[in-house]
Amino acid sequence: MKKINIITLGCSKNTVDSEHLAAQLKEYGYQIAFDSDRTDADVVVINTCGFIGDAKQESIETILHAAQLKEAGKIEELFVVGCLSQRYREELREELPEVDDFFGVNDWADIVERLGAKYRRENETLREISTPSHYAYLKISEGCNWMCGYCAIPLIRGRHHSVPMEDLITEAESLVAKGVREIMVIAQDTTYYGVDLYGERKLAELLERLCRIDKLEWIRLHYAYPTDFPDEVIEVMAREKKICRYLDIPFQHISDNQLTAMKRRHTKAEALTLIEKLRRAIPDIALRTTLLVGYPGETEEDFAELMEFVKATKFDRLGVFAYSEEEGTYSATRLKDDVPEEVKQQRVDRIMRLQERVSLENNARRIGETMRVIIDRKEGELYIGRSEYDSPEVDQEIIVDSCGKRLYRGRFYDVKITDCEDYDLFATLA
Repeated sequence: MKKINIITLGCSKNTVDSEHLAAQLKEYGYQIAFDSDRTDADVVVINTCGFIGDAKQESIETILHAAQLKEAGKIEELFVVGCLSQRYREELREELPEVDDFFGVNDWADIVERLGAKYRRENETLREISTPSHYAYLKISEGCNWMCGYCAIPLIRGRHHSVPMEDLITEAESLVAKGVREIMVIAQDTTYYGVDLYGERKLAELLERLCRIDKLEWIRLHYAYPTDFPDEVIEVMAREKKICRYLDIPFQHISDNQLTAMKRRHTKAEALTLIEKLRRAIPDIALRTTLLVGYPGETEEDFAELMEFVKATKFDRLGVFAYSEEEGTYSATRLKDDVPEEVKQQRVDRIMRLQERVSLENNARRIGETMRVIIDRKEGELYIGRSEYDSPEVDQEIIVDSCGKRLYRGRFYDVKITDCEDYDLFATLA
């Protein structure tokens, strides 16, 4: 009975892929671990990320570390899968002969069979959860059709293709049967779900069906592309209590000059109208966004417009990245990377300093409120939880003083907010 350690790098979509792989292997009796520090496994599988430069570097360093363990005789076999392997398989094969084999993003049947098992299509909805047992991700589609100027995902993952709805419901029901109480709906673009299979967008219907699953408490929506955002999704979010008042919607920029250069297919006016529509329909919604600075041609005027957008919109959660030229993308082949690296970093820092002030103001308004939280873990004498306004790993947390009462991971409690910092809230058990 071999021990297999699956190391997952990159986004939560990779996490789902690794969990599906683990379920296939476990059916054949393999012992599965998800632990980047584990050294007693017979086989190591590294699921890589190749989205931006930093992610590529992390993937390479992880592979090199595992290769050293193999040379030292601590592991028997080493396999690499995922985005980095998809894009640079031949180059990696030449540079890293210690790796037994490389597989792309759609080669799951091949790696299962390479490991001596048989890939079973009837088990494609099964998952071995690598996250804490009370929450999990549900990947509803793969790939993307938008072809934004900076993004390599369509080159790696291909065009958008949806998972059949019945398979998703079966998968979600299986997760809930294992104890999952919160599901994060993810894809490269969740709002486009269903177009390829059903001829129209079906995210609203999928959300409604997920809401009918007994014992599923929270449904959270990530990666919603803003162009042509479906009104029916807003209506479902406003109506269904199980859907968290939370939306991850990456705007990337607000200057029309930059939006056009980035091939984002929406305007500043359309973005502002969508934000107004969301907040009017769901007044307490927490909006999360990501921004990209230093894209080719970004002027000081463009950046000033973006700063004003952040200041005025007061996003609840915000991340910002400096532009990184990615091989094969429109911007890499057609545009000059003309913003100096030090200027890119300065712009990242300026937006994050502004967002710290915005976040502190938003949090201060929560003091005195009673909020429902799910407990993720215990640290010392305190418990760490989240409200419906926060997704795990990427958003802020609520530090709870239980006043001596024992709380349980994965359960829900009412807490009263007593204090705050830029990116955390403090509370006592209500």
